[in-house]
Amino acid sequence: AGGPGVGAQPVAAPGETFTPIWLALAGTGAGAWGRRSPAETDQGQPVSDRSDHADGATLALAATLRSAATHANPSLRLRVRAEDLRWQVREGREGNLVLFLVDASGSMAARRRMTATKGAVLSLLLDAYQRRDKVGLVTFRGAGAEVLLPPTSSVELAARRLASLPTGGRTPLEAGLARARGVLDAEAVRDPRRRPLLIVVTDGRANAVGGLSGRGTPPASRGDPFDTAIAEARALADQGVAAIVIDTEDAAVKLGLAAELAQALHAPCIALETLAAQPLAGLVRAIAGTAARSGGPVGRARRGRVA
Repeated sequence: AGGPGVGAQPVAAPGETFTPIWLALAGTGAGAWGRRSPAETDQGQPVSDRSDHADGATLALAATLRSAATHANPSLRLRVRAEDLRWQVREGREGNLVLFLVDASGSMAARRRMTATKGAVLSLLLDAYQRRDKVGLVTFRGAGAEVLLPPTSSVELAARRLASLPTGGRTPLEAGLARARGVLDAEAVRDPRRRPLLIVVTDGRANAVGGLSGRGTPPASRGDPFDTAIAEARALADQGVAAIVIDTEDAAVKLGLAAELAQALHAPCIALETLAAQPLAGLVRAIAGTAARSGGPVGRARRGRVA
């Protein structure tokens, strides 16, 4: 595989896969049918009604009659006016865009974390296939970040790209976040109804500012690599991007950098080892901060909280 800072860097085989906890976006979207997050759909359980008519909506007969009854004359038959019409709101589930941002730097290789990391990401990819998500894969290492796989429905292709991903070089975390933001911005124009979930897999270390940030600021004029990464994370949070950080740190003395990154993203932080579903607990994790894209239907999504 090519890419920044590859050279003769090692390629770790993925570890064992497992059933991950169910990650779902909070609020209600309006995306393509799937099995991940709550959404208004043409099919599904009726949960309420509304006065504005959406394409494919079914007339809510009882609610319509109740509205007409409020102005009925007892001596006359019930008359239904146009303003009395109520339409069913049905709630089902949607598929999301799950964008993986994976740290493939030398710090991951030195700590022998890539085997477990690849196994975890592969588990999440298989879960995304079952939930009818689109997936994308961005990695960062060496001199910058690389889009290993643009958003696609081919989870098999994503798994192959992941398996052949080499590890090594410095850790341009900010470049990875900026590249992920660019991918999400482009996809919001291409498929505005599909809500995104950014999954950042890293130990939080940052020791390089790779390439341009995507906002035209040259590396020499920017400060500490971790500080610039935090600034980019806050920019993602300001856009309302739903995110989760998978912390791969396993050192005896933990720095807690992934947790700081998660705080800047307004995202939960989950240790790699606790990503596997546990009986009776943690089966669904609702991720707040669903993207409210300007001009798109996603902007109607109701904000939720981390469950």
